[in-house]
Amino acid sequence: MSQDKRKYVRTPFVCRIKIRHDSIGELLVKTRDISDGGVFVVLEPEQIPPVGTHVTGQVQGLMDDAPVLEMEVVRVEPSGVGLRFVQEV
Repeated sequence: MSQDKRKYVRTPFVCRIKIRHDSIGELLVKTRDISDGGVFVVLEPEQIPPVGTHVTGQVQGLMDDAPVLEMEVVRVEPSGVGLRFVQEV
């Protein structure tokens, strides 16, 4: 039996995304995969914010005016972080 508790299937997808938070500033990073619930972004170890941190993100280069989304760090790995899309209520 799998220990994977994810609700959404991850799809490998590489694009550039601009993320921003006061603790890390503004970074242009690459994604590793995406799902309906979030995205994994590749970061250097010194750039990784702690779990629970909210960041904003905007996909770069795919459309002229991509929306800026709020995301929460929900998983940390040595190669980056898993970000969950925060739903507006």
